[in-house]
Amino acid sequence: MAHRRPPLVKALQLNTAVLVVEIAAGIGANSFSLIMDGVHNLSDEVALVLLVLAYSLRAGISGGLLRYANLFNSVGLLAISFFLILRVVDRLSHPVEVLGFVPVIAGLIGAAANWGVARVLREPSKEDVAIRLAYVHNLGDTLVSLIPVAAGIFVFISGSSVFDSIFALLIAGVIVITTLQAVVGLHRELLWPENVSCGHSGTQQGA
Repeated sequence: MAHRRPPLVKALQLNTAVLVVEIAAGIGANSFSLIMDGVHNLSDEVALVLLVLAYSLRAGISGGLLRYANLFNSVGLLAISFFLILRVVDRLSHPVEVLGFVPVIAGLIGAAANWGVARVLREPSKEDVAIRLAYVHNLGDTLVSLIPVAAGIFVFISGSSVFDSIFALLIAGVIVITTLQAVVGLHRELLWPENVSCGHSGTQQGA
């Protein structure tokens, strides 16, 4: 199991970098689309941290850690998302200037980093279900990170910051839908934890 930690740590470092870039750039450029995508990457950050811990602890402890920590992470992500949605709606009524070129650049960096995370996880994902889910999720995040790019292009061409808010709401919708789906799955796991595996059992059987 120890051989699975290095790629997970590398993926975590890469995701941390893009998280910092998107949040900082979003605040600096008044871009809620970038901030929303940064929040989306925050959920990936927690998931990767949990996976690193899962393969650093014994099976029973890591399984329980994954279930409960993911649940609280999902609830927290929903709370942050709803708060930001209220801010975005208010921004639609009281628009402020958004530096359109910043979401374009930072969004492209985010998309490249998410693709990089997925590439790092590709090989270990072939032998582990939990890592496979992270791999597939980051592939999808590559496309989501292009939404701020589209927002920045529309803002830059039209000169209207309203497009940044509209695309931010689109990202918020993605976050809420995928998080609610995760919460439903976690609810089943908490009711029937014997059906949950974080990869330890498969490794032991193959040993």
